[in-house]
Formats: sequence, C-alpha cells, structure tokens
Amino acid sequence: MGNRFICMKKKDSKENGSKSKRIGRSQRKMLAEEELLHRQALSMALHQVTQSQRFDGSMSRRIGSTSSRRLNPPSDPFSNGKQIPEILEHIKSKKFILIHGEGFGAWCWYKTIALLEEVGLLPTAIDLMGSGIDLTDTNNVKTLADYSKPLIDYLQNLPEDEKVILVGHSSGGACVSYALEHFPQKISKAIFLCATMVSDGQRPFDVFAEELGSAELFMQESKFLIYGNGKDKPPTGFMFEKQQMKGLYFNQTPTKDVALAMVSMRPIPLGPIMEKLSLSPENYGTGRRFFIQTLDDRALSPDVQEKLVRENPPEGVFKIKGSDHSPFFSKPQSLHKILLEIAQIP
Repeated sequence: MGNRFICMKKKDSKENGSKSKRIGRSQRKMLAEEELLHRQALSMALHQVTQSQRFDGSMSRRIGSTSSRRLNPPSDPFSNGKQIPEILEHIKSKKFILIHGEGFGAWCWYKTIALLEEVGLLPTAIDLMGSGIDLTDTNNVKTLADYSKPLIDYLQNLPEDEKVILVGHSSGGACVSYALEHFPQKISKAIFLCATMVSDGQRPFDVFAEELGSAELFMQESKFLIYGNGKDKPPTGFMFEKQQMKGLYFNQTPTKDVALAMVSMRPIPLGPIMEKLSLSPENYGTGRRFFIQTLDDRALSPDVQEKLVRENPPEGVFKIKGSDHSPFFSKPQSLHKILLEIAQIP
C-alpha cells in the first residue's frame, strides 16, 4: 500500500519527462488501488457489524454466520485422516471465547471463527469495553475491571456445568488472567496468544516496557497519548499512527487485512494496562495456561515472549513461524491447528 517507492535514475531531460508521465500514471494507479482496498475493508467492517449475532445481553458479539458449515462440517486438513466427529469426542470444552488485544475488536477473529466453526466448534468473539462496536468512550474505561466487563458478564451467565476455552491476544491476555482469578471453575484452558501473561503484581504495560520504555518515560514523552479530560489532566489512552501500527502489528499481514485494521482500530484505554494484577495461587495458579509464540513479532519480540514463559511457566508452549503480532491474519491456518491441538489435550 503506502510503502511502495518508485526510484528514477537521472538521464537526459527528455527521458526524465517521459518517465515523469509514466510515474504519474503509476502513482494514480496506486492511489486508485489503495482507495479500492480502503472501500473493500470498510465494506467488510460494516458487513461484520450487520452480521453480528447472538448478543448475550449487551456484551458479546459473535461475528459471521456459518451454521450450514456446522451442520455439515468438511474434513479438517489438520485431522491426520481422522473424521471430525472423532476429533470432537476428544474435546471436552467446545466453546472458544476469543479476546482481542489493544486497539482491536471482535472483528479481528473473523478467519479464526470460520475455521473453528468448520470443524464443529463454537467460537464467540467478544468486544471488550470501548473496543470494536462497543459504544463506550475509550476515555471512560479506567480499570481492568471496566475493560474486562463484557468477558466477566459472559462468564457469569454461563450455566454452572459449562466450561470454556479462553484465547487472549496481546494485552487481552491481562483480561484472561483477570478472568482466571475470578472464575477459575468456568475456564477449561486459557491460551495466551503473543499475550501479556503477567505474574502477580505486574502491569500489562510492563510486558511492553522493553519496546516502549518505562511506564514513567512513556507517560511523560510519548507523542501517542490521548488526553480525553484535557491536557492538564492525566492521559486517558493512546493510539499509534498508521505507519507505526503497520510496522508493529502487521509486518507479515496480507494487504487487505491491513486495510481492514486501518479503518477498524480504536484508541487503547491507558488505565487497564497500567494496573497491577492481583493473582492468587488458589485461583489463577490452578488454571491450565498455554502460550503461543509468534516468531516474527515486532510488537512483542520473541525474546520478550520467551521471558514471559520463563518467569510464569505455562503448561505448554507452541510456536508459529513467520507470524507477526496478528497471527489471526498472517497465519490463520497455523493458529487454527494449534488451537485444535490444545483443545484436545486431556
């Protein structure tokens, strides 16, 4: 998209004149292509909103309609010749609750939802407060409890005998940890996807500190901060510029998905990621945690992810080669395969 450059060698003025005309046509073509991608992405985002299904109160959005695929699921390429019903027999918890990361929304899981539904599973993508199509002003989301409320409401409304598999991406991992602390009995497994799998007393921001600098320095100097209550009050959120987002989150993501993200990303509430989590051995400590590493990640480097795993060891660690910070876009099939594998672990 906007990162393509055209280089021109200096020759005589006549050649330069003709090349300038060609370059002008090329640039116009690029702009037309970019505008088309923008329109397609906006159309896709609007379509996802209108197709959102099964609201649990006002909190949960389930994107896409694939009931026909669930009734007649095709054979799964990752099943090694097994029939789909046989795979499902080994999966106790068939409900996947997908939690997006900072700036994202339920919309980012559309490929994952389709792949999970094709094998007969029941994925639900939730908009955290102030994210996706949730209408809450981001500047009013001040605590992790606020931010996680749609997820907590969903878990509270689950029948007593039901358990779910949580999948948290990036800073959404803090919401997963928060849910593990408060509803350990309703969570079969917790999967941290290049996520902030913090220890007791840590802030989600601490995980990104090596890339962004200390929290104090970030609060003082970052040009991305948002002052929703006025410049004389503490910042309420932040949002990277488009070029920063592309470089951090989407260095391997297909162009159309980048275009979708550019019209769908929202500001990130600052309070929840600056809050220290209180996690106990008897609640959070009893949860079954798994971590999925993304090996071409520029937002949360592989070294930082290794450090998270060392300091707060999960039950299992999986890796996706060639994935940026958004594997649901850059490596959806690989992510799907790992999610199925974790779901089948006894």
